[in-house]
Amino acid sequence: MLKVAHVTSAHPRQDIRIFRKECRTLAEHGYDVSLIVADGKGDECVDGVSIVDAGLLPGRLNRIFRTTRYVFEKALKINADIYHLHDPELLPIGLKLKKQGKIVIFDSHEDVPRQLLSKPYLHPLFRRLISAVFSVYERYVCSRLDGIVTATPFIRDKFLAMNSVVLDVNNYPMIGELDAEVPWENKQNEVCYVGGIASIRGISEVIQSLSLIKSPVRLNLVGEFSESAVETEVKQLAGWTSVNACGQLDRAEVREVLGRSIAGLVTFHPLPNHVDAQPNKMFEYMSSGIPVIASNFPLWRDLIEGSDCGVCVDPLNPQSIAEGIDFLINNPERAKQMGCNGQHAVYTRYNWDVESKKLIEFYKKF
Repeated sequence: MLKVAHVTSAHPRQDIRIFRKECRTLAEHGYDVSLIVADGKGDECVDGVSIVDAGLLPGRLNRIFRTTRYVFEKALKINADIYHLHDPELLPIGLKLKKQGKIVIFDSHEDVPRQLLSKPYLHPLFRRLISAVFSVYERYVCSRLDGIVTATPFIRDKFLAMNSVVLDVNNYPMIGELDAEVPWENKQNEVCYVGGIASIRGISEVIQSLSLIKSPVRLNLVGEFSESAVETEVKQLAGWTSVNACGQLDRAEVREVLGRSIAGLVTFHPLPNHVDAQPNKMFEYMSSGIPVIASNFPLWRDLIEGSDCGVCVDPLNPQSIAEGIDFLINNPERAKQMGCNGQHAVYTRYNWDVESKKLIEFYKKF
């Protein structure tokens, strides 16, 4: 039995992609799976996966420098055959594990050089410098690893220029997980946003749109703000009086929110790391049977219009977002059909059952 260690210094132990999908899938297929995390919650075994805690240290710099060392020490103690790394700051660990004769896979959830260009806490000139330096280092390390797993086809194509063993394992939802099966006539005049809340994810424009909507509607806002200044700013907007601020919810609670909503919002700003992304929340909305209101990026428009499962809007224009919400509120039969179309697309194509088979075949290479 091959011993596999998934390693993260940044993600929670119950991370949907890492634990709920990849680790559990490998355990179900007979692999001896460990998951190394750094959250200070201790060791445990869940669903056949041994979770090993490297301890929690406060601050971003601690995570990058000290936590990675502690994670590496835990990784060596496990003595796995295959190490599957999930964070860019773990790339140096990948090289060290290769020197130990281990098989090392890097799982790229994001196009990190592009993502760095959008970091609000970095000076614009510093962003470009860090992005360029990291791009060179990423290429150097990943060309020496045994394989690369990516979260989207776009990221896959980038890594194919560095490594011949690359596979996209898309972060599609698990069938039925978020399907509340709420009859359409029982839904409320509510839309929802689920996920991390940030300026670049369009929160200001969404809140502004609420004061422009002609229909009485409320926004179920699920998640936590990553920028306190942005939170303070949007709470001063007139549209905030139409917000149900839900905070962080577990998966059962998210399912309930999706069940009573008539649409899900994903109106990210047109930044380099967004326009070619495939946000998990888009497919989760589809999985739950509600239409999507999404940014009008070409890739997203092709997906949404191709499945006829929502409407695309200008994410920088609150009036455009308001019109999209009004359309779905005022056309319930059309909204219901779009929701059914999206759910059918998930059941037949955009689901973890399809992606899990790809992951298992990928592991058979080693």
